[in-house]
Amino acid sequence: MMTRKKQTIIALAGNPNSGKTTLFNALTGARQSVGNWPGVTVEKKEGTVKNAGHLVIQDLPGIYSMSPYSLEEVVSRDYLVHERPDVIINIVDASNLERNLYLTTQLFELDIPVVVALNMMDIVEDKIDIEKLSRELGVPVVAVSALKKTGIKALLDAVEHAFGHAPAGLRFSSNLEDAIKNVETRLPVTPCPRWMAIKLLENDERVWHSLALSASAQKAVRTTIERLEEEEDDDMESVITNARYEQITTIAQATVQKKRKRHALSPSDRIDQIVTNRFLALPIFLLIMYGVYTIAMGATPFSIGTIGTDWANDVLFGEWIPNAVDSLASVLHLHPVLTSLIQDGIVAGVGATLGFVPQILVLFVFLSILEDCGYMARVAFIMDRLFRKFGLSGKSFIPLLVATGCGVPGIMASRTIEQDRDRKMTIMTTGFIPCGAKMPIIGLFAGAVFGNSSLVATSAFAIGIGAVVVSGIMLKKFKAFAGEPAPFVMELPAYHWPGVGNVLRSTWERGWSFIRRAGTLILLSSIVLWFLQSFGFVDGALTLVANNNQSLLASLGRAVAWIFIPLGWAGDMAWKATVATFTGLIAKEEVVNTFGVLYNHTGQLSENGDAIWTLVAADFSAVSAYSFMVFNLLCAPCFAAMGAIKREMNNPKWTWMTIGYMCAFAYVCALIVYQLGGLFTGEVAFNGFTVVAIALLLGILYLLFRKGYTPDSEVVDSDWDLEGARS
Repeated sequence: MMTRKKQTIIALAGNPNSGKTTLFNALTGARQSVGNWPGVTVEKKEGTVKNAGHLVIQDLPGIYSMSPYSLEEVVSRDYLVHERPDVIINIVDASNLERNLYLTTQLFELDIPVVVALNMMDIVEDKIDIEKLSRELGVPVVAVSALKKTGIKALLDAVEHAFGHAPAGLRFSSNLEDAIKNVETRLPVTPCPRWMAIKLLENDERVWHSLALSASAQKAVRTTIERLEEEEDDDMESVITNARYEQITTIAQATVQKKRKRHALSPSDRIDQIVTNRFLALPIFLLIMYGVYTIAMGATPFSIGTIGTDWANDVLFGEWIPNAVDSLASVLHLHPVLTSLIQDGIVAGVGATLGFVPQILVLFVFLSILEDCGYMARVAFIMDRLFRKFGLSGKSFIPLLVATGCGVPGIMASRTIEQDRDRKMTIMTTGFIPCGAKMPIIGLFAGAVFGNSSLVATSAFAIGIGAVVVSGIMLKKFKAFAGEPAPFVMELPAYHWPGVGNVLRSTWERGWSFIRRAGTLILLSSIVLWFLQSFGFVDGALTLVANNNQSLLASLGRAVAWIFIPLGWAGDMAWKATVATFTGLIAKEEVVNTFGVLYNHTGQLSENGDAIWTLVAADFSAVSAYSFMVFNLLCAPCFAAMGAIKREMNNPKWTWMTIGYMCAFAYVCALIVYQLGGLFTGEVAFNGFTVVAIALLLGILYLLFRKGYTPDSEVVDSDWDLEGARS
């Protein structure tokens, strides 16, 4: 056995949806650190194995092969080829063995020890001879269930024994092997000559550019490629691909005994006949989301999220904490100004935000269940069918799905999209999806103005999807985004019961991010907001004001509130809504936090936690409330998400175009909602802004249905590569 380093680096490599992340959590106990890969902004996860701190796990982005198309796949390949971990754990979906083994055959060529983790064995109906499969592949094969955490110890034992023993790999036909050896002799010194030789034969441009081959060596390799292509009557990439699948088929036939009849449907297939049906899929998805929002934010006896939020607002932040603060202030004889800061600023502001935590946690629980059981993968498939009709790629839905938790990783997830134009368009529209930070806005107005209507809450999600679709159709008509969408290939995992640990972990990660910001950023901003709304200039002197309409905050708000008058933000609430909108750029939770501070200036909330709802309902009509909600759901995201946009676009012009487009689109939508909705309800009289709203609506319809730019050929943008994507 070789002398070991202080730490052993283990890379997790596998196809998307093979259970890689679940296995990572099972190995590390979710003790992970999250960062960016050097030079790029693709997120990486690193953790140490439980009770074995010398084993460091690197969780690589999912890849289908070592021939990358998206930037995430490039990152995974470059890490394996250049960083060279000590051992690779190749996660293979046992229910889709032949498809997953394609990557396995390529990993063998890297001259790195490989252990195959045969995952999802708990749902496999076929009988797989593990020992024979191990002999055929020439590497350790361990049956595991990452979801049920079985086989983990055996996997780690196999990793320990595999250290320092690279696999011999599989061999092709003699003709192809001779060609590979011929190319190997012409390579400079490299840690994985066989893999490099095969990639040269496949005409992999990245490998060709990375190797400084002499002119004679290049000519010899080209000659070898031409000879083989003539003999095989096919291009070399197809020749090698076919050779791999011939090996894989032979191995599968020798090791897998099919249990189900050839044409029999699995339980997952039978479910998919309904939930992915061409006509039923979308209504079923909308019905499921309506049910989720009803349980999380509705007004029925089953709306456990609303019950929890009512208790948090009415009891916890409405009675217990305010009464405790009053008692403490009395005992300590605190100055009235300091008491006001604590009561009217911190408790009211932070409490108004944290009061929605029960609804948010319930929502996250159900979203995590849908993800973990395999349904959300089907939603991506369903949305691909819908998006493709409008010229969008189904891959765009993956970032949108991630953005339901937080917009920042959602924007970063656009890295999975190969084509630059589709990637940019996805970045421009991902912020439209209601993230966890926007949920308090939805909860506040759905509860205060619309009687805890789950339909209003669901419509917020539908507005986000609609904004993405409408924007996609319009943007695709312009030259910068024109062209066929990238193909969307995705493995659909078999349905399974969601793991309790996975659901709770996912919910905790999302929920804790929200709570942590409430305890830091929102706490600090509450103090600043309290000062600005408590003090003002009276007779030229800065003093404590009794009426917050005389405050510094009111003066600042009124200076720009005129911009939003066409949206229905008028009267005394205009400057409050304006201030809340601008503070929402810091973090979307700030919108509700700001209302909590502003409406608590006279101490009304200290008696009853839901008084803010009463005061908001008094200031906003149904139409103006919906207009406010639409604008704040669709306008520019928080500063953190703007930073992600800047990093991913890596271009100031595109960054400002994205932020400007989101703000303009949000303003137009909110204007149409208020002016035309108010006209319909009788709240708005026909005026000049109504004419503008009608003109803008017609303009959107024109952009939707007009004939767009048609490129003569598909040109791949050359300004987006690993160098261009550097942070």
